[in-house]
Amino acid sequence: MNLLYTDIEDDLRASVKDLLSARATPAGVLARCETGEPYDLDLWRRLTELGVASLHVPEELGGQGASTREVAVVMEELGRFVAPVPFLGSAVLATTALLGCKPSDEVRALLAAIGSGEQIATLAVSLATAPGSTVPDAIRSDSGLSGRVRSVADALASDVLLVPAQGTNGLELYAVPVAQQGVEVTPVTSLDLTRPIADVTLDGATGTLLAGPEAAESAVDGALWTAAGLLASEQLGVAEWCLTTTVAYLKDRNQFGRPVGSFQALKHRLADIWSDLVLARAAARNAADDPGQLSASVAQSLCSTVAVHAAEECVQLHGGIGMTWEHPAHLYLKRAKADSIALGTAGRHRQLLAPHADILS
Repeated sequence: MNLLYTDIEDDLRASVKDLLSARATPAGVLARCETGEPYDLDLWRRLTELGVASLHVPEELGGQGASTREVAVVMEELGRFVAPVPFLGSAVLATTALLGCKPSDEVRALLAAIGSGEQIATLAVSLATAPGSTVPDAIRSDSGLSGRVRSVADALASDVLLVPAQGTNGLELYAVPVAQQGVEVTPVTSLDLTRPIADVTLDGATGTLLAGPEAAESAVDGALWTAAGLLASEQLGVAEWCLTTTVAYLKDRNQFGRPVGSFQALKHRLADIWSDLVLARAAARNAADDPGQLSASVAQSLCSTVAVHAAEECVQLHGGIGMTWEHPAHLYLKRAKADSIALGTAGRHRQLLAPHADILS
């Protein structure tokens, strides 16, 4: 296992970073939060032109033929910019769920549409759903799909919803177009202004069967585990921005005739964040290099708390300006807090790790 970044990953990072530096500036993201269009779909189109929406899709299915390592690099940069794009829902959750299905014509067509940016999709499960605990909120009957799924990430931007539904013989997975009678996507108040959530209500909606009971459960659960592991890379990007920005501010801010960053107490606090980041990076890279239940839970149980701690310190150490709407620090704190609940809390993942360490829950 090699946790270092390859030349290809460095090149990918540079391309994504250049685009985000130009199109997702802090001022621009803050301004968008005040509008009725929380997503920057033009930025998303530019990202899909780079091929990031189909990185871990095999070439025979029309993708880039890369791996989750490259996806993790993109997640890092998106976290560093808190970019308001539907990457988690479309390129990670929905795409990974589709890869767990039999490669039928419908699955291939949807993967191609997502990868090209022609369509945006998301997995219709609550963002707070922990892997291994999938309970479908929708039911399939003769009249169609019915049910209500709360707090679905990226549903507002989606053209297609991948809906896990309880059928006669078990869990089934359907592709449900949003633009039809019987589908209602209602925005709800989200702590994270850069990743809105919505409630999805189905009332006799029609959809295309993607996977039956023999594959649907593993496809959905596999998507949740992969997303949980990759979310750690986003949390790493959030924490790194918070540390880098705070260090730069404390170097420039003077008090009592000297830079605030020269005070020993503040140096210790920054050093603590840096040492946490070193561990968090190792855990996140491990989850990206070898995606699985164990690596994802280790990464989430660590990176979740590191991101929140770094963001809290960022706000506090920026003093008065850190408490204002004009400074982007609050966006990173809200993303870190929201991510700490997404796809299983740190406590939930520690519970999942306990049996591996012979610790009784």
